[in-house]
Amino acid sequence: MASSICALSPSVPSHLTKTTLPLFQGNAFISISVSFPCCLLLVSFEGSKCEMSRRTFAVKGIVASGVSVSSSTLTAEPLPSSKGFERLPYKAEGYNYWTWRGHKIHYVVQGEGSPIVLIHGFGASAFHWRYNIPELAKKHKVYAIDLLGFGWSDKALIDYDAMVWRDQVVDFVTEIVKEPAVLVGNSLGGFTALVAAIGLPELVNGVALLNSAGQFGDEKRESKTSEETALQKFVLKPLKEVFQRVVLGFLFWQAKQPARILSVLKSVYINSSNVDDYLVESITRPAQDPNAGEVYYRLMTRFMMNQSKYTLNAVLSELSCPLLLLWGDLDPWVGPGKANRIKEFYPKTTLVNLQAGHCPHDEIPELVNKALLDWLTTLTPEVTLQTV
Repeated sequence: MASSICALSPSVPSHLTKTTLPLFQGNAFISISVSFPCCLLLVSFEGSKCEMSRRTFAVKGIVASGVSVSSSTLTAEPLPSSKGFERLPYKAEGYNYWTWRGHKIHYVVQGEGSPIVLIHGFGASAFHWRYNIPELAKKHKVYAIDLLGFGWSDKALIDYDAMVWRDQVVDFVTEIVKEPAVLVGNSLGGFTALVAAIGLPELVNGVALLNSAGQFGDEKRESKTSEETALQKFVLKPLKEVFQRVVLGFLFWQAKQPARILSVLKSVYINSSNVDDYLVESITRPAQDPNAGEVYYRLMTRFMMNQSKYTLNAVLSELSCPLLLLWGDLDPWVGPGKANRIKEFYPKTTLVNLQAGHCPHDEIPELVNKALLDWLTTLTPEVTLQTV
């Protein structure tokens, strides 16, 4: 039976793969299939075989992949979208900056009241919450942060790990928010919210996940995988790194094709009416950073390929606050089955099923905003008083 060593990887239909390329993982030969400009790689072991299947991403993986598209002319005025909803003004220079461990971190803050911290997914930024911030800010103080390596935050040349973003969010709540908050995350941002919540339980009143990353683990499979990885890392390592750079360099190049960017975005938005210049610009502009290519390589090889120790089992076992799942059931990567399993595993869960894709907060913001605000009113009086 195959076992995953990438606990943060969602499942993707096999029909999305196209081009096959070679790669080495330890002493095993791997083939990788590519068809869209951005991807997350999932390695599975079956005996001595090592198979890598491509995971396409829209807002996940595009920025770090070094996407390059001609800049659009975007207004900075708070104009409504085509649906008539108020939208966060786009600012090419960003909003606010905070220095964390010597790195510049971008964030947006609006409104007054009990705080909410919004955490984007892989490759996105605070601007991905463009339709949520204005509405939520009518009743709450809303923060939206760019994780290190993404958006308008520094593209730091470090060894990326889930705990890096956990520490960033924990310190952000401690140093900037300075009071108990509710953490809200999409995809990778969802998993980050979970690990941050268990790292700072006294300052987290609740967690809301939108099609979160993270996988349930299997102790026997994880143990076997770690032994094989330890053995393989000493075999053909130089050759493996050369192949990885060649393959990932090709993916980086593919991510620069403008037509493919729109194609991937539309593949995860069931209703693609919000796939517009604003969205594309907010994803592509950060990729112009000279470190974007190297960040992409490090994320793919040092973060995405080594996540078995961070499983939903372990994280949820330590969680203590209320949990809300706002789940796009039509997500081609993370279906409703995962949300149901989380609810079964963690009793303090409220599940709201939505007819949307991987990014329901941007696709159907009106429903997400209402569901989130309704859930916030159900938090216990004791929890609410902490945030006043």
